Amino acid sequence: MPNDEILESLLAFRRERDWEKFHTPKDLAISIVLEAAELLEEFQWKNREEVARHLEGEGRARVAEELADLGIYLKLLAHDLGIDLEDAMRRKIEKNRAKYPVEKSRGTAKKYNEL
Repeated sequence: MPNDEILESLLAFRRERDWEKFHTPKDLAISIVLEAAELLEEFQWKNREEVARHLEGEGRARVAEELADLGIYLKLLAHDLGIDLEDAMRRKIEKNRAKYPVEKSRGTAKKYNEL
């Protein structure tokens, strides 16, 4: 896994507080879901125009914080499981390219098995 300044900072932060014992894969996965729900709250009950206004104002900072929380937990979980997240994402993109060929999937939200 390549050296990552953010990851090193996260690991130091966690180590200094003796939080490793709380960061089991299960609990990190739960935290990801909880933070995703907090991100979703920023958009709940808003139409497209309301979302745009929300993101032009103070909502943008809150959305950025929720995204940061998600990124933190994802980085920690991937690290703890020995998974190179960027490599896993590259492989998933290639897998999706095969499942969703442009000529069949362009402009449609259908799932790959419905194309």
